[in-house]
Amino acid sequence: MTVMVNLPKNKKLILFDGVCNLCTGSVQYVIKQDKNNLFMFAALQSDIGKIIIEKFKIDTSKTDSILLYSPEKGIEHKSTAALKIASKLRFPINLMVVFFIIPTFIRNGVYDYIAKNRYKWYGKKDACMIPTPELKSKFLQ
Repeated sequence: MTVMVNLPKNKKLILFDGVCNLCTGSVQYVIKQDKNNLFMFAALQSDIGKIIIEKFKIDTSKTDSILLYSPEKGIEHKSTAALKIASKLRFPINLMVVFFIIPTFIRNGVYDYIAKNRYKWYGKKDACMIPTPELKSKFLQ
């Protein structure tokens, strides 16, 4: 696909499940803890989300809750994306990087279990989260 994702310089894009209560709660937490204003956000269901899913040929039946995109590094998914996001946040959440010592297949197994049950445990919205006017600049459509 020829459409490119235009992110401001030195920003990373978190793509999240816009109807998942756990995911939107996590986005709100990241916004509060993002001391360097590094992250921007878009729902996987948004046009930009669909462009990235298509561009990187992501199987949404296997990865459907969080992606981390940067023009330099491409796409990260599942537990690696979550830990890379945590590493850029305030103390003590940034200490979660210690979990990188756990092999990826184990981390992703735990991640997949939570992702598979997230609607049952945390609920689901009928529509994607709409950012407040103050937060609108952090979201890509």
